[in-house]
Amino acid sequence: MNERDSEHIIAELEEKENYTLTKNPKEADLILINTCSVREKPEKKLFSEIGQYAKIKKEDAKIGICGCTASHLGDEILKKSKAVNFVLGARNVSKISQILHKDRVAWVDIDYDDSTYVFSSKHNSTLKGMINISIGCDKQCTYCIVPHTRGNEISIPADLILKEAKKLVDNGTKEILLLGQNVNNYGRRFSNDHRKINFTQLLNEISQINGLERIRFTSPHPLHMDDEFINEFATNPKVCKAIHMPLQSGSTKILQKMKRGYSKEWFLDRVAKMRSLIPELSIGTDIIVGFPTESEEDFLDTLDVLEKVRFDTLYSFIYSTRPHTQAATWLDNGEIQLLDEETAKNRLIILKDKHKEILAQENAKQLGKIHPVLFESYDEENLLLEGRSDTNKLIRVKAGRNLIGEICNVKISEIKGAQLIGELL
Repeated sequence: MNERDSEHIIAELEEKENYTLTKNPKEADLILINTCSVREKPEKKLFSEIGQYAKIKKEDAKIGICGCTASHLGDEILKKSKAVNFVLGARNVSKISQILHKDRVAWVDIDYDDSTYVFSSKHNSTLKGMINISIGCDKQCTYCIVPHTRGNEISIPADLILKEAKKLVDNGTKEILLLGQNVNNYGRRFSNDHRKINFTQLLNEISQINGLERIRFTSPHPLHMDDEFINEFATNPKVCKAIHMPLQSGSTKILQKMKRGYSKEWFLDRVAKMRSLIPELSIGTDIIVGFPTESEEDFLDTLDVLEKVRFDTLYSFIYSTRPHTQAATWLDNGEIQLLDEETAKNRLIILKDKHKEILAQENAKQLGKIHPVLFESYDEENLLLEGRSDTNKLIRVKAGRNLIGEICNVKISEIKGAQLIGELL
């Protein structure tokens, strides 16, 4: 989502303010740092980066801070750093060409409605495109700062999404990635009286665009994976058979503490339903270890889900206390204690090692399998094509010609660790 926000900002500045990109920060008239605050580490890096750019920038160059940390810290960034000219929150991206002409201001209103704003866009051909279908988040997960930085959830009108999708396809886009904090909650709330439509229907309508080959989306919420959605996902040939399902924990007790809204059993039931319809389905997930009150038994539940689902991709982290969250309040009030660091680190190591074992076992099964691959890059020197399968596996092929933008069947002939190597059929 931050990547897409950055694309919007760049397009707005190029079209409305006559800016162009430079790879050399010493030449820049404007330096923008787009930030994340989901975890603590990226936030801590911010002021170090500001300091580095302040040392090398031109005397009259401006520095702007955008994104979620901008929303979270606001004026505090201006107080801590005299080098920063403005702060623009994640919900205020469309204001970039306005705030650019201000100095020492922070615009971080999380109630601002960007849902019907038509952003400028670059018209150069891109094989893969991204479209926001909603902004904000209505969930109240006790560990998550996103509702505080991106505001309440509002769906973008379907006609705007369809127009953007058609425009991308007309300019050469073959694959579209739909973005939202909870994409399959799409349609729950619009800012005005727009056509009522849910995510399943939106997928169906986008798939009818001539020339569009593939649709991906991230991230769906396990709670909203009803049978209607699963059936559309399974039967629509343009919807890629790879899905990111954020588990967070395999323990029902911890899931309740996190306010995720589903149980371990529900998550496994949804996986079983999808795999019964799509045996080759690829599933990715996010897992937090060391959430307050997590016991050894809770952690074993997480390992149990890992073994049963056998995730293709795993993003795993030790719990990081975030301000403006319910879990932080519990810790501040002394209601519960943070798990000791050594135990949390050991659990993360165990989880990652187990996942590596699973990946090695599952990748070995790929030998001889055939995948339709959309080629995205070509190394002329080594004659190597690279692309992704419908199930989002990265596949390399030795080929004597450039096939970027084409979808070809590839038979897996070699496996090097996590790398799949194939032959064109």
